[in-house]
Amino acid sequence: MEEPLQIHLIYIMAYCVLGIGFALGPLLIAHLLMSRGSRQTMNRVGQFIECGAEPIGDAWIRYSAVYYLYALVFVAYAVAIIFLIPVALIYDKVFPIRDLVALFIFLGILSLVVVYAWNKGVFEWLRRPPPVRTIPPSAQTLTPPGS
Repeated sequence: MEEPLQIHLIYIMAYCVLGIGFALGPLLIAHLLMSRGSRQTMNRVGQFIECGAEPIGDAWIRYSAVYYLYALVFVAYAVAIIFLIPVALIYDKVFPIRDLVALFIFLGILSLVVVYAWNKGVFEWLRRPPPVRTIPPSAQTLTPPGS
């Protein structure tokens, strides 16, 4: 093999080894530093424990779609902040009128996101009434014992 090709292969191998090291290193460090024997694990082989607290209820609960729409509005505003910070730093230095127009166009589009979410009712947090328990007809006809 030629000398330059061998040097390039050495760099590629070093890059791959370092990449694998950066990927597996935190897992190895976490395994070495984790506490052992701090949980009572008797009769809890299949139980998931998060943050040292015992779970309450079932993990499979249903969330309303409102939570997801609320998250999408949050993402829209996070993107807006990512855009607005550089514009605010450079504003009035290079193209003040163009930057101001672009800023108003962007904020106008972002306000449409808020209007859409408002029309969908994302910002209204309504509580559901508790379920009404009904007594089956067979239980209503029973007479108490001793009568």
